Amino acid sequence: MSAGPGAGKPAAARGVARPSEVARGAPGSDSSGGSLSEALAGGDGAVRRLAGLTWAHLLNDGAANYLPGILPAVLVSLHEPLQLAGSLVAALTIGQALQPVVGWVADRVGGRSLIVGGLLLSSAGGALLGVAHSLVLMILLLLLIGLGSALFHPQALAAVRSMLHGRRGLMTSMFLVGGEIGRGIWPTIASLVATELGLGYLWVIAVPGLVTVALLFRWAPKLPPRPRTGSAVRWAEHGRPMSLLIAYRGTRALATFGLATFIPIMWHVRGGSLVAGASIITTMIVVGVVGNLWGGHLADRLGRRPVLVASALATAILILPVVHMRGPAVWVAAGLLGIALFSTASTTVLIGQDMFPENRSMGSGIALGLANGIGALLVLVIGFLVSDRDVVTVFWLLAALSLASVLAAMALPKSLMR
Repeated sequence: MSAGPGAGKPAAARGVARPSEVARGAPGSDSSGGSLSEALAGGDGAVRRLAGLTWAHLLNDGAANYLPGILPAVLVSLHEPLQLAGSLVAALTIGQALQPVVGWVADRVGGRSLIVGGLLLSSAGGALLGVAHSLVLMILLLLLIGLGSALFHPQALAAVRSMLHGRRGLMTSMFLVGGEIGRGIWPTIASLVATELGLGYLWVIAVPGLVTVALLFRWAPKLPPRPRTGSAVRWAEHGRPMSLLIAYRGTRALATFGLATFIPIMWHVRGGSLVAGASIITTMIVVGVVGNLWGGHLADRLGRRPVLVASALATAILILPVVHMRGPAVWVAAGLLGIALFSTASTTVLIGQDMFPENRSMGSGIALGLANGIGALLVLVIGFLVSDRDVVTVFWLLAALSLASVLAAMALPKSLMR
């Protein structure tokens, strides 16, 4: 692959950021004012490309996260017990732990092949879930979907960053919100398809993603590869704060994956419909976009530690009302829970980047990908606690762990809390 002009220059000179650098504006950049077209290098054409990549992000994250909405029906079709729910979700999400490695590869190879290949794998795997009639095939497809999602994100984030000229935070937030919306609405859409048509028709909701794969060759910029630069990572120096961050962020991931997995199952055990159970997850994630957008703003104004602590406490408090309430109040509580849950997303990424100034790509990959992978493994473990009689026990455990994560937030070094 030809590197193209400027491939041998430093990253800053080429104007293309590492995947993790999208969460922070470059020094001296204009991050305020101006129109949408002025904020994007390339004007109206770049506006269309950003919209296209945001749409692709919605489809990728939708295909990679609709399983919880149909999980009760999948377990019935496979003739498997409820205890297997955690294993299936872990198989789907464990691939996120690969993101630090994928980010490193994305920097080295450049181009846009990982964006295209990632959406293709996610969409194709999602299309086939409904016709997987054996546990082994189901797990293989879930691993494929998780790999596709891991491939898509680092290079897509780098592509978005390369198009931005001003207002980088706002423009990047638009791209990220696309993924959150996809992750939120796809479980309900999948449950509607499964209820009205049957699991075998889930391929219908994968069609937009497969069509969009071809359009990515027009929308996604072709990034130049980068030579290896920078100093070695000081692992000994970062060991303790890294462990605290993983403990905090891993617990958040466990709460997110655990709620998305076991709320529909709890609803099913109580005799509720598949669509209603999935809609609780949709409410939690879509309304949680508010927390995603405002959490970073509050951290800038109040400091990082208060936001981390308040988010953990609010999550612990709001989990149990979602479990025990009845009627419309359940969806209100789910929306508030989503705001609490997702309000630390950008803050933890920035902490990871500041923790590893010599390799910010790895820092954000650890804060998100690695911590999410650990959270996915923990979902597998607590899945074995589930039965028709004590499914509520899982939610008490999630609330207790969220409360305990306050200790990790309080122990993080003051230098990372500015």
